[in-house]
Amino acid sequence: MKKKLALLLAASMMLGMTACGSKEAAPETTAAPATEAASEAASAEAETEAAESEAGGLDALIEAAKAEGELTVYGSCEEEYLSAACQNFEKLYGIKTKFQRLSTSEVYTKISEEAGKPSADVWFGGTTDPYNEAVADGLLEPYEAINAANLISEDYKDPTNCWYGIYKGILGFMTNTEELERLGLEAPKTWDDLTKEEYKGLIMLSNPNTAGTAKLVINTMVQMKGHDEAMEYFKKLDPNVSQYTKSGSGPSKMVGPGECVIGVGFLHDGIYQILQGYDNIQLIVPEDGTSFEVGATAIFKGCTHPNAAKLWIEYALSPDCVNIAKDNGSYQFLVLSNAEQPKEATEFGLDMNNTIDYDFEDAKANSAKYVEDFFNALGSSGDDRFKTE
Repeated sequence: MKKKLALLLAASMMLGMTACGSKEAAPETTAAPATEAASEAASAEAETEAAESEAGGLDALIEAAKAEGELTVYGSCEEEYLSAACQNFEKLYGIKTKFQRLSTSEVYTKISEEAGKPSADVWFGGTTDPYNEAVADGLLEPYEAINAANLISEDYKDPTNCWYGIYKGILGFMTNTEELERLGLEAPKTWDDLTKEEYKGLIMLSNPNTAGTAKLVINTMVQMKGHDEAMEYFKKLDPNVSQYTKSGSGPSKMVGPGECVIGVGFLHDGIYQILQGYDNIQLIVPEDGTSFEVGATAIFKGCTHPNAAKLWIEYALSPDCVNIAKDNGSYQFLVLSNAEQPKEATEFGLDMNNTIDYDFEDAKANSAKYVEDFFNALGSSGDDRFKTE
């Protein structure tokens, strides 16, 4: 209050001095500098007060989270990054942090079965289609995160604050250049190329019963081709698929060693494999368009440690968490304005501009049906190629 009164008095005195300096009416521009100075000072003070309020809110949250003392995380990113993120959270706040790595569809199935009594507190990483299914089913807890102010766009959060994005990754193909040369084959350039007979038994894709990556592939084809044509597409593609892996990153791990020639998945997983020494991997962004994942984090409704869960969200939306991704095998594009983009994400020339206008609402409403239709089209839900272990 004292600061505000001082500002108002300063502005009044300056205006008064201008008026008393001449008997003639002062030009309108005479008062502008004083008014602008007062406005700028008031704005700066408001920003300071807001920052102090946020800091106070986070301090209170930290104390409440420490009082709970524990946190359990289900992670759907790669385990190396998951482990590092959890260890850093425990180091920063002294909160015992346990984690389990599960694919996104596995997490969704697990919390659906637990019906409001989740065995974990938060979800970390993995593409948002299963998150959106969980939102539709009322399985996630809304939370208005302070650090969400750092998101580069409102597109990277759920409209009801049930999940927040932390990174994005582009969907594409990874090919083994040595095997393609040995077989005398060209690398695929488009999604339709994958259905060519010459690629029979050479492709790996993930299992939509366990991997959110595969759900994204299905939703992407439905949105690019239309429902019926997409299901026909998967029927044509199926003979070329040697295995549907449990994890979305599974195909990327098979390309370098030559266990498959073409892997379909997120290209940042391919970057990791290249940096492990597999320089025979080529990364391909489909020419006919593709989609991207938003890797997210969320609180499970009914969780045991709600304050620790909220603190995790604040942590996940901060450089303390996302900046260590690149040091632990994860090279996704980050969606926080105060984060350091991993140079590996851009050095490989990945084109994030060749993406479709992905309809998240359609995916939220229809993913489960599209997966069912996918298996009906293939008639092979019990097929040995669909790995769940």
